[in-house]
Amino acid sequence: MDKAGVSKTYKLGDPITSDIIVQLRNKEGRYEQFYCHSSILTKKSKFFVDQLCRPNSTNCIELSASVFDYEYLNKLLGMLYLSGESLPDSFDFVRIALGVLQTATPLRCEEISKICIQYLEAVPWEDKEEEEILNAVSGLGPLATPLLARIQPVDISDTKDVFLSAISFLMCTSRTSPQLDDLKTSMREQVDYMLVEDEDAPLVIVDDEVRAEMKIGISTIFSLFEKEMSSFPHEVAFRSEKAESKVLRILLDIEWMSSIVPKMDLMMEFISTWIDVSDNILRIIQDEKLDMIMWGLKRKLLEVVGKVLEAVSCGTLILPVPARVQLFTTWLPYIRKMKPLLESKGSEELGFPYKMADDLCHSTQSSIISMVLALPVQEQTDILADWIQADQVKFPDLSEALEYLSKALHFPGKATWLFFVDASMIYVTVISCPTLDAYVPMQVKADVKATTKEETLLLILARRQLILRRRCDAKWSVMDHDVSHLAN
Repeated sequence: MDKAGVSKTYKLGDPITSDIIVQLRNKEGRYEQFYCHSSILTKKSKFFVDQLCRPNSTNCIELSASVFDYEYLNKLLGMLYLSGESLPDSFDFVRIALGVLQTATPLRCEEISKICIQYLEAVPWEDKEEEEILNAVSGLGPLATPLLARIQPVDISDTKDVFLSAISFLMCTSRTSPQLDDLKTSMREQVDYMLVEDEDAPLVIVDDEVRAEMKIGISTIFSLFEKEMSSFPHEVAFRSEKAESKVLRILLDIEWMSSIVPKMDLMMEFISTWIDVSDNILRIIQDEKLDMIMWGLKRKLLEVVGKVLEAVSCGTLILPVPARVQLFTTWLPYIRKMKPLLESKGSEELGFPYKMADDLCHSTQSSIISMVLALPVQEQTDILADWIQADQVKFPDLSEALEYLSKALHFPGKATWLFFVDASMIYVTVISCPTLDAYVPMQVKADVKATTKEETLLLILARRQLILRRRCDAKWSVMDHDVSHLAN
């Protein structure tokens, strides 16, 4: 079917022909829904291709209001239904083109992004609009180069040389001596200042040589971190404050790097590398010989992983679902283990300086909940079932994620899910808020407390069945599922 035919056949917002719902959750937790068509979305958006090609994909795709604005998302989705010839006529104002460009970038709508750039290149700007354009496109990478060149047609060689020198110094594997700490601090401050205040920075950070140097630096610093961590299995190194201090300095470099890569549109490279080394790092730091030492390093790891989780959870980085799940499941056990361990150590030892601060606990838990809610339903059920099996560990507390999931699935009131396992049958009852007269609570014998692998499997099955079921009347019911075959 040609593009014109598609445009005539389907219309954005038509619930009758729609097979996909795009949901935008606002800051109040309410949902704005766009009735769309998969054949349209996948033609011009690689993001939607990835979402809809997953084996466990559903007909509902949720986007975060922290990344997407309703007005511009609505405009972009409408443009997906237009033919290529009609796209250049889609804008009347610079503001709209900028907003659509910022929306098209994370959704990977390359054709629309190019149309936005072409429009902005062609139209005249007012002075105040030029500043808005600079702020909007400075983080878009090489795509924004034509616009930045028009805004600042200057020679950036001097600024580029200074920036490259600072980055090369900071990423050098031989610069780990404590005598260089003050100099490194000064160089970091210089880079931070250049990225924010220097008028040439937007052009410098999209320069191919600068970006290549940064990517090499990311790889180098993580390799050094992994190498130094790997030296710990030697018995002497276990009790060496010098070894811990050296690794801590490298981890501080990584923590600082996490603050600058978003400004250079390199967060994906940073997070991907972090995920790659995570298993090995955790294997080393959780060696039983390290159980009662190196508390500073263990706490600093919590701080850095907290920033990584925050970057992924806030939605500014569109990380594939398998990578998000891997990041989450890799680090969650460590977070669960270390929080009470550090608190216990603090209670035993007066003045113990390595407990998790309240703001770190709060931000980490918020990031984890946001990550869970952003996952597909099937992954959410697995994570929440694991949380129940762990006897609902106090940190992180995922009860808020369970409540949001209930609301998102249109359960009335504050829904409570109760499970009872008896032999090869599982009985599931959903009890709503008693104040809703239309829904009468039902009695069950007990909650399921999954203590075995088999019970956990039953619990996951029950939750998935419940999620897939849509209410069509005003009565809660008990769902019985024969699961005897799972025992084999």
